Amino acid sequence: METLRKKVMKYWHGVPLAVYAFIYLAWFKHLEETVTSRYQVIHVSLDDVIPFCEVFVVPYFLWFVYVAVTVAYFFLKDRDDYFKTFVFLSTGMTVFLLISTLFPNGHHLRPYIMPRDNIFTQMVAALYKTDTPTNLWPSIHVYNSLGCHIAIVKSQKIKNAKYGTAIRIGSFVLCTSIIMSTMFIKQHSVFDVTTAFIMAAVMYGIVYRSDVLVQLNLKNLRHSL
Repeated sequence: METLRKKVMKYWHGVPLAVYAFIYLAWFKHLEETVTSRYQVIHVSLDDVIPFCEVFVVPYFLWFVYVAVTVAYFFLKDRDDYFKTFVFLSTGMTVFLLISTLFPNGHHLRPYIMPRDNIFTQMVAALYKTDTPTNLWPSIHVYNSLGCHIAIVKSQKIKNAKYGTAIRIGSFVLCTSIIMSTMFIKQHSVFDVTTAFIMAAVMYGIVYRSDVLVQLNLKNLRHSL
């Protein structure tokens, strides 16, 4: 019994993540089901210049692994960096949910007919069937990718690891590929990507470059969990 108690206390800092994941998924599901026809169409001229390139569906799907592995690593290995990553990601995702709720948005960028028939276009078609072209601004794919890469680059534990440099380079390549994928498979407008960068820059200043977290006494909460 004592061993179980120690394990629960050791991983207690995962409770906020579990609670937030439940809230986020339920809220996002509601938006996907209700925002279907009446929404503000997002479009900029650069969207028409970017070609459809189905192979980018691979890094697009790798986003799920990238975010999950990054969060899991810090959850298990570094509570301080886990806390920063959680605050960074959850804050941006909440802003996204609020924007999608108050200003329903979507785009008309997807091709009506796939230009080719191959395994990658089939993957894109399957994605289109499960993910509506709504609730896009700012791009969480882009924002969370930036958040994960920043966390990896800022981590002293990864920096000092044997393969730390390779991990950071690999993270940069994957992060960049994911960001490009959102536009090349017509999941997001350039506007969604740009605003995600802006939001990530603001959150970087708050989480990594200021004492806001300390002033809010969240740093002490982090150590108590």
